Amino acid sequence: MNNLFDEFEKKFGTLKWTHSFYAPGRVNLIGEHTDYNGGHVFPCALSVGTYAVARKREDTKLRFYSMNFPDLGIIEVDIEDLIYEESHDWANYPKGVITTFRNAGYEIPSGLDIAFYGNIPNGAGLSSSASIELVTGTILEELFNLSIDRLDVIKLAQKAENEFVGVNCGIMDQFAIGMGKKDHALLLNCDTLDYKQTPIDLTDHTLVIANTNKRRGLADSKYNERRSECEEALEQLKLSIPIHSLGDLSTEQFVSHQHVITNPVVQKRAKHAVFENQRTLAAVEFLSQGDIDSFGKLMNDSHISLRDDYEVTGKELDALVEAAWDEGAIGSRMTGAGFGGCTISIVNKDDVDSFIHNVGERYKDKTGIEADFYVVAIGDGAKRLEGERI
Repeated sequence: MNNLFDEFEKKFGTLKWTHSFYAPGRVNLIGEHTDYNGGHVFPCALSVGTYAVARKREDTKLRFYSMNFPDLGIIEVDIEDLIYEESHDWANYPKGVITTFRNAGYEIPSGLDIAFYGNIPNGAGLSSSASIELVTGTILEELFNLSIDRLDVIKLAQKAENEFVGVNCGIMDQFAIGMGKKDHALLLNCDTLDYKQTPIDLTDHTLVIANTNKRRGLADSKYNERRSECEEALEQLKLSIPIHSLGDLSTEQFVSHQHVITNPVVQKRAKHAVFENQRTLAAVEFLSQGDIDSFGKLMNDSHISLRDDYEVTGKELDALVEAAWDEGAIGSRMTGAGFGGCTISIVNKDDVDSFIHNVGERYKDKTGIEADFYVVAIGDGAKRLEGERI
């Protein structure tokens, strides 16, 4: 933060009237490919994120600078002329949030100077875009004294990514970043937005995220294919049992009625959606009892289901997870869309260094690729920081 204050002063002059803000990244602990099937997800905010120093201007200029993209320099636009511009790269995210706030009727009469710095690992799938969106939303809320509910900030941030940037994301990322709480995860139904904060006691353990560094070339096409397969399964199940989504089914109900799904591949896809949702609900119960070991087993079962029934892992993710299991992880699974991206593991704190070294070696031997590892904690959601310097 001190470096960011220094950069702000270099780029924008005096630090007078500046304020500091933060929004985390996020990871989904369990509940993969359940959101569009009427099920639950279980994300948490992380201890890495996006920091910002901001102040209001007296004119209508918006000036953005990121320490992560110094070659782009200061990106300057007018608040009355906000359109998506490819050359503005990362700055389209804060531009989009400001646009959606104003379109929703919130009064933002003047411009801003904002300097950003993010320590979310680039390309790790920890949602740096939603982090930038939520830190910008928090800046607008605080500096312009907006009377706005946090849920509305979250919805407007998602709308900015969907409509201004043009990325058709769900609401999980913005929700986890906006509602995150230190040492808690969120059980969230993405359809109803009903949620529950669940404490996670990781006293003797820590979270380790591993990036396969494999480009996710198949993720988008396979996502659409899996979604279509689940919709096909749902339509056939509706002929046998009155449900609105696969998330309505218990595992017992699914087993009793799965025979109506005529395609065995489609049946496997539906099985994952139903069983993964039930695993996610069970995770909350285990964590409420402080039972990390049972939660870890659910993570392992989740990966096996994603590998065998949903078939969205691939050799790189499987290699990382299998190495983590062999090296004593309490639990390990892929996280995200699949076909590359990251794994999340729960590891004993005393074993972290050897875990990272040994898993990295095994992974490179099997794939020829160097993995990147990040040790993270579960942190707070988007917020204003106290004081000018920390």
